[in-house]
Amino acid sequence: MTTLQTVLIANRGEIARRVVRACRTAGLRSVAVFTDLDAHALHVEEADEAVRIDSYLDVDEVVAAAVSSGADAVHPGYGFLSENAAFARAVEAAGLVFVGPSADVIELMGRKDRAREVAERAGVPVTPRYETDDVPADAYPVLVKAAAGGGGKGMHVVRRPEDLADAVATARREAASSFGDDTLLVEAYVEGGRHVEVQVFGDDHGTVVHLFERDCSAQRRHQKVVEEAPAPGLDPALRALLHDSSVALCREVGYTGAGTVEFLVADSLDGQTAYFLEMNTRLQVEHPVTEQVTGLDLVQWQLDVAAGLPLPLAQDEITCTGHAVEVRVYAEDPYAGFLPQAGHVLDARWGSVDLPPTARHPRRAEVHASIEGEAVVSSAYDPMLAKLVAHGPDRDAAVDALLDVVDSSAVEGIDTNLGWVRRLVDSPEFRAGEVHTGWLDAYEGPLLERPSVAPEALRSAALLLGEADDESPFGRGDGWRSAGPPVPLTVHVAEPDGTTHDVVDVPGLAHADATARGRRVWSTWQGQTWVLEAADAMRRSSVAAAGTADVVSPMPGAVVALDVAVGDVVTAGQRLGAVEAMKMELALVAPHDGTVTHVGAAVGDQVAMGHVVVHVEPGAGDA
Repeated sequence: MTTLQTVLIANRGEIARRVVRACRTAGLRSVAVFTDLDAHALHVEEADEAVRIDSYLDVDEVVAAAVSSGADAVHPGYGFLSENAAFARAVEAAGLVFVGPSADVIELMGRKDRAREVAERAGVPVTPRYETDDVPADAYPVLVKAAAGGGGKGMHVVRRPEDLADAVATARREAASSFGDDTLLVEAYVEGGRHVEVQVFGDDHGTVVHLFERDCSAQRRHQKVVEEAPAPGLDPALRALLHDSSVALCREVGYTGAGTVEFLVADSLDGQTAYFLEMNTRLQVEHPVTEQVTGLDLVQWQLDVAAGLPLPLAQDEITCTGHAVEVRVYAEDPYAGFLPQAGHVLDARWGSVDLPPTARHPRRAEVHASIEGEAVVSSAYDPMLAKLVAHGPDRDAAVDALLDVVDSSAVEGIDTNLGWVRRLVDSPEFRAGEVHTGWLDAYEGPLLERPSVAPEALRSAALLLGEADDESPFGRGDGWRSAGPPVPLTVHVAEPDGTTHDVVDVPGLAHADATARGRRVWSTWQGQTWVLEAADAMRRSSVAAAGTADVVSPMPGAVVALDVAVGDVVTAGQRLGAVEAMKMELALVAPHDGTVTHVGAAVGDQVAMGHVVVHVEPGAGDA
């Protein structure tokens, strides 16, 4: 057994804060690391000590920070270096404890091709596999994915043989950029499958247990949006198979610490079938839902296992009670293709975790946030701002509790998916358990339509604008008249695009959560924020928008592909090139038929948001 006293957290954001709290509870000293962009981040303020580094991905620098700070152990969190075998070896070579599995196991299970071989030896079901240059015509659809890494990067569904070459080229480029390894796997793609993963834990004494499973099927471009535990609607026999095969897989490799075995579950007339996807050799983003239903502290378990202690519970002592749901809050605009957002957050307020009980049951909630209050969100890092989690005695109760947490949260200053994800979890499809891994990517319904301004948001904006304007009728209290009862009053409110609203002060109408800055108000109702101004204070921009013939970069990034040159004739929707931003490749497509008359960048160039990459003159070149 190793005595731990100081833990360096090789991460940032909400997971770094989570580990700091666990260390404090355990009586351990915590050391944060930070880059210049994170100098004033919450994880830096809350840790006992903080060390500046240039990059969270610099192995030597992070290990040096651990040694210089007197740390006994390094907790990698998730992302960054958490599944980097070289990092785990470097930590151990420095005489420190790596909070996670051994470097050899990370290396083995971190590669999807090798992990698949281990899964087969352990009796875990797998999908058919093909070579990239030898996919049978009747095998489609197939999934092309990077053998190294994860997070949905380098992963593409291919439905037609003629699309395979482009998908392979793109996946190789993404894999090389993200993981430094362009090896790919091609496997049969299961349509309409659900993502179900099993939480596992092992110790140095040969014990491996599962902590039940989670459903993470609500995904967009292979990035999880909503997670829940346990997985709804699983056949009991299949549930047992998932648990048992996950434990067997871990025993096969001598796994220690926290890990997750991921499966794709498919429904058919013959019943449910599961296929192995991959293993994550770290703590998952969505671990709080498992903590909610088991009542266990997974980070504390990690620290105990790292210290050489045996797991505190046997398999038959671990129980699953009730249901928990988590949503991820991202800095992105759901109504503009989910483009990541960055900038100045005026105020981030998260819902209460002390939910009042209903007549039927008590309720619990948690907020895991990387920002609170005023903050700056950079495009240099993952756009996730927070995780909101709620628990109830059943699935519907858990969703209802989560809605209450969202409804008392607001992020003002930049666009987020908070309002959109609320609508998602309250949708009939999610309530009915019909959402599968491909559902969001294929969805074209009302969830993608920008909501009209809620009356409650308008009223709150009008009240705040009235307080700032002595001539506004809303600034004169409740409209009381000496000759009679209060009368409704009206104020004119406008959106930045010039849309105006006549707002009537109706007594009894609920208020939205709103903040005023000068003549502008950010008003939030059910997670959705609108920016509103007094109509007479609106200022029209004199700058015209870029012409529709200009194909611009949707956000700051690097040009990774250019498929056309000046003089090329193109058709509407044709891919012209691609820009990579925040590890996501964004295609640039022709807005109409025409001829390329200007190319404003070269492959490898860094371009700003709005930079004209290609100009397509409409109609030119037509015969």
